[in-house]
Amino acid sequence: MGAGQRSVQNVNRVDYAALELKAEHKAQDFQHAKGKKTARERLALLLDEDSFVEVGRFAGGHASEGFLGASVITGFGEISGRKVAVYAQDFSIKGGTLGKVEGTKICALMDKAMAMRIPIISILDSGGARIQEGVQALSEYGRIFKRSCKASGMIPQISVILGPCAGGAVYSPALTDFVIMTRENSHMFVTGPDVVRAVTGEDVTSAELGGAELHNVQSGVAHYLGEDEEDALDYVQSLLTYLPNHCDELPPRYSYSTAASDEQAAAKVKELVPDDSRQPYDMVEVVESLVDHGEFVEVQEYFAPSIVVGFACINGESVGIVADQPMHNAGTLDVDSSEKAARFVRCCDAFGLPVVTLVDVPGYRPGTDQEQAGIIRRGAKLIFAYANATVPLVTITLRKAYGGAYIVMGSKSIGADFAYAWPDAEIAVMGADGAVSILNRREIKAAGPDPAAMAAKAKELSDAYAAENINPNLSVASGELDGIIEPSDTRQAIAESLEVLRSKDRTHSGLKRHNNGPL
Repeated sequence: MGAGQRSVQNVNRVDYAALELKAEHKAQDFQHAKGKKTARERLALLLDEDSFVEVGRFAGGHASEGFLGASVITGFGEISGRKVAVYAQDFSIKGGTLGKVEGTKICALMDKAMAMRIPIISILDSGGARIQEGVQALSEYGRIFKRSCKASGMIPQISVILGPCAGGAVYSPALTDFVIMTRENSHMFVTGPDVVRAVTGEDVTSAELGGAELHNVQSGVAHYLGEDEEDALDYVQSLLTYLPNHCDELPPRYSYSTAASDEQAAAKVKELVPDDSRQPYDMVEVVESLVDHGEFVEVQEYFAPSIVVGFACINGESVGIVADQPMHNAGTLDVDSSEKAARFVRCCDAFGLPVVTLVDVPGYRPGTDQEQAGIIRRGAKLIFAYANATVPLVTITLRKAYGGAYIVMGSKSIGADFAYAWPDAEIAVMGADGAVSILNRREIKAAGPDPAAMAAKAKELSDAYAAENINPNLSVASGELDGIIEPSDTRQAIAESLEVLRSKDRTHSGLKRHNNGPL
């Protein structure tokens, strides 16, 4: 090789290490000024130290642009020693917009994640489709959506929104299992404030249109509201401690030695629940008293709060928890709580987690607003989820279960493997007052015309009906309950039931049990 050839080689050689350092300094200046971390800083927070292996670092880079590469970082890393696939959009490069190169990188990563059967985590901070690339950019979103649907129910998919996510881009996280947002900088909307203002005349801010609080409290799009980026990424790590790598792997099971604190908390669970079935209490405290070390990772805490869902461990076994919340609307079921619980049960079933259901429900919330919102159609989703579940199902009725809500909340008739109730639980078609007003209306009327006499007769009949019919004994006799347990034995009953059910057949044909699509 001649000297001239060597000099040409030296001129064309690119110092990628220097370029990478320069790009990160630029990203830090750009992102830190907005109160946000860079894509690489986010990956460092999420993943185990020095575990990240990047793929296609400078793909799409051009000399004219300083070889910055694509506006998305893709690769593999580890979280607590478990392999994951991850991509992070880089807002400092072309506003994090998505074009052909970015779409190709993301799709290749998703394909590898499915082939390796490992979770995939996306960190989103983007201005949307790259307008300069036209319809091609939109097609890239379509390719990503297709893979999200294919991966649904096969491998866990978690999206973390740490900046804007607008237009068609919003459907990428919406198709994943969990969406996490931060209070200050996360925004998701199909059409932005400027378009809304131009078309409708409505003057609205990004936070009002698609901020983290809106999607955590009202729309139900998000599953966790992080105080900052560290909190959001910590939640990802927490979720993965309960989820398997893929649908054919059993959920994580941890070594557990009986803890005195757990036994003491479980023994005192009745102290948390008032005797009067109309008095509210915090079901989250009950859950925490029954699970290992009081650790409960709640999902969608602020949305549809009349029902509580989340993950915990019982004797080291990862489980999903579904529980009525008397602190909100007396724990009644409505359109939102039905869908919230249904999707959670479907998620647990897709990934093999047993579901423990704690019941304290007076019925469905009445009203024209619920009927108009489709409580029949949307309420049926919860029945469908429980009835089709293949995982172990254990149900405990604490204080009451009335009417259709009794059936829907994981009853034995729609699939519970074990169902128990506390001794004073009220289980019936309806409350005593309502029942006697229908069954004994002639007797009550005959006690009149004095209203006081009629009221006294109604109370007499109501008390008699309640004593005979509103208790768990009839359900035990009919086989709808497997037994009546003391509140202090609740944790033990759950643990023993789960141990018996460990060998329950959870096999399925094909690549997965079913998807975990948005409901």
